[in-house]
Amino acid sequence: MKLHFTTTHEDHRVALLAALAITIHIIESAFPSPLPGIKPGLANVVTLFTFMMYGWKTALQVSLLRVIISSLLLGTFLSPTFLLSLSGALFSLSSLILTQQLFYLFHLTLRLFSRHGLSDNNYSQPGAIGYAIIASISHMSGQFLMAWYFFIPHPGLFKLLPILITFAVILGIVSGIITQLTISQLKRKQIQKSQLQPDNQ
Repeated sequence: MKLHFTTTHEDHRVALLAALAITIHIIESAFPSPLPGIKPGLANVVTLFTFMMYGWKTALQVSLLRVIISSLLLGTFLSPTFLLSLSGALFSLSSLILTQQLFYLFHLTLRLFSRHGLSDNNYSQPGAIGYAIIASISHMSGQFLMAWYFFIPHPGLFKLLPILITFAVILGIVSGIITQLTISQLKRKQIQKSQLQPDNQ
């Protein structure tokens, strides 16, 4: 009996983005960290890009695949490293979803009280850098809380928090710039592709 699986364009997109994120994650793991928990986090650029371009559901799939498959390949599945990575990913993505919903709620409030009706086309969101900073701080906070609550429940750990948050902001800015450049480049290519297509009219 043969099993036939039908894949969609969405499945291919998730697989490609997850593979890219996994590759970056594994490469990053080979480099030493100046402080525990501090990594460039370039794999999170893929998650942020996916979130902004394709929505939170696709971003959640890519993020979970990255964490689980990377841990299996690196031999850290269900270890403290895996739990820290998973908590950071979930905190990060949750903060992106919450921020997006808050901005949309703010937009609806303005639309309700504005004399000039605001259309959904006027709905504004934080840029890639704003999203990246929020995600980076949330990622660091999620890992910190997991480490403090389950592994190192010592008040002295909080002395590292300002340093970790500072690094998170800096790395968030870098990730945001990379994400914004990637999105801009992709949109530019899409515009050029549409202009090269012959007019069927």
